[in-house]
Amino acid sequence: MATLKEIAEKVGVSVATVSRVLNYDTTLSVSDETRRRIFEVAQELNYKTLRERSQQARESFRFGLIHWYSERQEIDDPYYMAIRLGVEKECFDRGIELVKLFKQNGVYPTERMEGLDGVIAVGKFGPKEVEVFAAGAKQIVFVDCSPDEHRFDSVVIDLRQATVTVLDYLLRLGHTKIGYIGGREYVDGETPIRDEREAAFYEYLYVKGLYDSRYVWIGAFTAEDGYRLMKEAVSGGDLPTAFFIASDSMAIGALRALHEAGIAVPEEAAIVGFNDIPTAAFLHPPLSTVKVYTEFMGETAVELLIERLTTKRAICKKVVVPTELVIRSSSEGNEKGSGR
Repeated sequence: MATLKEIAEKVGVSVATVSRVLNYDTTLSVSDETRRRIFEVAQELNYKTLRERSQQARESFRFGLIHWYSERQEIDDPYYMAIRLGVEKECFDRGIELVKLFKQNGVYPTERMEGLDGVIAVGKFGPKEVEVFAAGAKQIVFVDCSPDEHRFDSVVIDLRQATVTVLDYLLRLGHTKIGYIGGREYVDGETPIRDEREAAFYEYLYVKGLYDSRYVWIGAFTAEDGYRLMKEAVSGGDLPTAFFIASDSMAIGALRALHEAGIAVPEEAAIVGFNDIPTAAFLHPPLSTVKVYTEFMGETAVELLIERLTTKRAICKKVVVPTELVIRSSSEGNEKGSGR
């Protein structure tokens, strides 16, 4: 396929001029004859703009979606469901066929990757799984992890910055006894993943002389474990005045445990969750939480894969999607309604 440089050399103008003409830049001052000649040469050399190549992708690409959760697990954690829906919506809008590859009995159906143009892998994956995927697909975009940013594109969020934002907010409200309820995840079946929220929680409060290991509870990212861990916190007798809980699902369970114990939220224990799932605003009290643009993460992964395939880009991209602290009644204090 022709390049802008080849067209520019044949017409006798700059590459920038060719690019602006082919992209219909009306602010460019160039003669009608030059403009006509550029289009003629582009057609002669069969040049396609990025927009035209993206349009072609709508008709020809076939992508795979690898999900590290089973369909049953996904129901219990809507975070990854929302990312998947973002991928599906973008593929549907672009007319791209999508093959879903859910893990079954701990095994990915990699035999179904044959003939795919690229793969979007949603979740957390270890070195063994990454190499299995790489053996079956030439192009992979990882969403919610970046196992090797020198080989693969990825879409992630800044968990550390999100955690610092939450802790800054709670400290401004006057809390000095802050608890953390989080989960543990594993890759390759057994290797624990470092959770940057837990790490940032420790580092930030330790520097300020406010970290207390007694105020940290770790389980699984489920409502059941959120309930169980908060009951442990309540039974300990020395309850923090505020909690950062690493998923809204866990926060739902934690709120129930506090309600059963007769502990008022936020008067006796402020709560901030993570993800901003659809039900967060309708809990009692409505849950303050970190909003993650999950569907946008899925859409971005599709765009990255299309761009990689159509432009033959050799350098990897890592897209960091920002988060937003949404303040509701479960933590409201002196800064009621702020946090944007």
